[in-house]
Amino acid sequence: MGTTHKVALVTGAAQGIGAAVARALSEGASIAALDTREEGLSVLVEELRQRGCRAAAFKVDVSDSAAVEAVVERVERELGPIEILANVAGVLRMGSVVSLSDEDWATTFAVNTHGVFHVSRAVARRMVPRKSGVIVTVGSNASGVPRMQMAAYAASKAASTMFTKCLGLELAQHNIRCNVVSPGSTDTAMQRGMWADENGAQAVIAGSLETFRLGIPLRRIATPADIADAVAFLVSDRARHITLHDLCVDGGATLGA
Repeated sequence: MGTTHKVALVTGAAQGIGAAVARALSEGASIAALDTREEGLSVLVEELRQRGCRAAAFKVDVSDSAAVEAVVERVERELGPIEILANVAGVLRMGSVVSLSDEDWATTFAVNTHGVFHVSRAVARRMVPRKSGVIVTVGSNASGVPRMQMAAYAASKAASTMFTKCLGLELAQHNIRCNVVSPGSTDTAMQRGMWADENGAQAVIAGSLETFRLGIPLRRIATPADIADAVAFLVSDRARHITLHDLCVDGGATLGA
């Protein structure tokens, strides 16, 4: 896949899709795992090391610009030049627009949008002189299709998606590719937190007329590994002529819209 001996920085790596992306990329790359959850990071890094991967954990809040700059500098010093960046860190604050607090809105954008900007900028500054690198942001199919009770999340993901495409346009001249992977419903702690009971997966698959939500034509919820495989492809040499692309991995839930 062309990732052997490269350094990959993965945000949100302590659980869910971030952890799955770290595992997928660890097949060839060294992993810098970033998150605010130290315990989850420790478990992941130990697992990767037992599999023979060179991996290290870095606790950081991606919404903190100065902290991000410092940790990216540390990763390059301790592991080597970052050649792959996967922006996966994200939060979800549910609620109708009229009930959302200022804090809900600000926190959602601080992580999902500002965090992508902070990490991408810090890494891109170092990739540009080297004329090499690839960046993938994990967005959401909600960035293109309205969702009830998810205005802050959808808006923040739409912003990070367009930011990544603009970044890709600016960096293309430096041989740096930037793409987006937009998952639909995926079996993670975030997803399960939205379910009313143990039948939540089936309800999502079936869809809901009351909430204007289509079901999933493939009749299954994605696993984190499904999303990680898409990320692994886009950072690989097999995708060397793909940039500014948004790859939707949602089982057909948004009908390609």
